[in-house]
Amino acid sequence: MAIGQRIKFFRNRKGMTQKYLGEILGFLGKTSDVRMAQYESEARVPKAELVKEMANIFDVSTHALNVPDIDTYLGLMHTFFALEDIYGLKIGEMDGEICLRLDKSVTAPGSTLDDMFRSWQVQSTRLEAGEISKEEYDEWRYKYPALDTSKRWAKVPSQELSDMLTKK
Repeated sequence: MAIGQRIKFFRNRKGMTQKYLGEILGFLGKTSDVRMAQYESEARVPKAELVKEMANIFDVSTHALNVPDIDTYLGLMHTFFALEDIYGLKIGEMDGEICLRLDKSVTAPGSTLDDMFRSWQVQSTRLEAGEISKEEYDEWRYKYPALDTSKRWAKVPSQELSDMLTKK
């Protein structure tokens, strides 16, 4: 969720070209689209004042453009909003509790992200059931995917090894 991706997302949301946005921001001639391409590809990082100008143009908070700071509630909220935009994360309510879920129209069952979330859910359920300790759960999370036993991340043998094993 780098700032370049967020700039591109909000620029496209407003139906703007890189050139048009660059011109509004005061970059003249051929430099307007080049400069915006540099920001979107993250070859350059816009200064705080420029981020503020873009946020005004897009009619969004600067928090929506900046790389979110998850150490604050406000930063965390904008992280969730970015995850909604990029990955289809949805908020809902189940049995009176707020819950987050993946939107099936964006992240189909069996997709990589769906598989990752299901692996996480299995480990979380094991922790809640007392099958694993908090330390084991944390080790799984902090070394993910190395300790994932769901078989979703099995390494595929090289073509050479596969050919050798299947020869009769």
